[in-house]
Amino acid sequence: MLVGLCLSSLLNTSVAHADTIKIAVIDPMSGPFGPVGLNTFNSFKFITARANAEKWAGAHQIVFDGFDNKAGVQESLSLLKTVADKGYRFITQGTGSAVGLALIDAINKHNQRHPGQEIIYLNHGSIDPDMTNSKCSFWHFRFDANSDMKMEALTSFIAKDKQIKKVYLLGQNYSHGHQVARAAKSYLARKRPDIQIVGDDLHPIATVKDFSPYISKIKASGADSVITGNWGTDLALLIKSAKEQNLNVNFYTYYASSTGVPTAIGEAGVDKVKLVGYWHPNNPSKLGASLTQGYKAQYRDDFSSTSTYAMIASLAKAIRIVEEQIKDKSKQTIDPVKIAYALEDLQIDFFGMPASMRKADHQLQLPLYVSNWVKIDGKSQRFDQENTGLGWKTLQIFEPYVASQATSCQMKRPN
Repeated sequence: MLVGLCLSSLLNTSVAHADTIKIAVIDPMSGPFGPVGLNTFNSFKFITARANAEKWAGAHQIVFDGFDNKAGVQESLSLLKTVADKGYRFITQGTGSAVGLALIDAINKHNQRHPGQEIIYLNHGSIDPDMTNSKCSFWHFRFDANSDMKMEALTSFIAKDKQIKKVYLLGQNYSHGHQVARAAKSYLARKRPDIQIVGDDLHPIATVKDFSPYISKIKASGADSVITGNWGTDLALLIKSAKEQNLNVNFYTYYASSTGVPTAIGEAGVDKVKLVGYWHPNNPSKLGASLTQGYKAQYRDDFSSTSTYAMIASLAKAIRIVEEQIKDKSKQTIDPVKIAYALEDLQIDFFGMPASMRKADHQLQLPLYVSNWVKIDGKSQRFDQENTGLGWKTLQIFEPYVASQATSCQMKRPN
């Protein structure tokens, strides 16, 4: 009996303690942007099931729990306190930069006041550049390209098209919409000073039900192209109104692949709607094809938020790095602060292309694609969106260094 107890004790000292890494998803699960938030939440659950089964994080399990912030700043701050009280050490959010900026500030204060209970913010889609510049934080990591990076790629593509003469800017009246308009004007002036900005409008977010007045203004301006950072229902309704009024322009978008928008685009948008983003299903990637097919089979929906994959793959790799640093694997658990340090300078394979977290500002550097809305052919364009028979075709790939931006981040790291 004594020999058995001694043997058991000896074995336990060499067995790693397996943590459950719980992550609170603070995003809209209801209201106008609910479909976008639910699609992202399901993407987290779908990829995590694969990650846990394949032991991406070793013996550790990753779990995502959803908290509906209704896309509101105050609701998000209230939920942050709730999840902190429940012991969550990781949160993720990405649907709305106004929310993201408020969370960075609140998490900075929480971590200063509660040493040993620090919270890490894993950002899957809030893309205001300030979040990795003047508002940067050691506790924040962004796994999507920011709006300046996307505009760098988009305007480089536009600059080559000499038929583009007049551009209309339309966006949502909050931080993201302002940043998109600022970058578009600045980058076009640098690359194509002959292009005229013939309109620059901002509208209330998630409030406008009829975009026909804006479409009339675009028509009257003589614009041949529209650049918009709109997302969710605001983009779907904009495209719908453009179709109804036969607006003959090209739309250059950030979020035309998001839930509800492909259906609104329909055949009227073929060869007219462009998308700048970090991925789309028709890229030649076995993993991408597998995730696209598996997600649709399980959720009857499109897998479009691949920043969720970048985030989980990076987090899992960081967990393994921290685990390798632990000497007594039977006693020590995974520390979020150590994971944050491990995430810095970390590189992953992102569907056949490299993606790396930049230590200076915690902004993921990844490839960007400009794509065209086309009829799928079952060959190079295999996957449609929302059962429309239409999908995305890559027009140009930009390697990470092309869209990379300088940072003004002055990061303060914990001892």
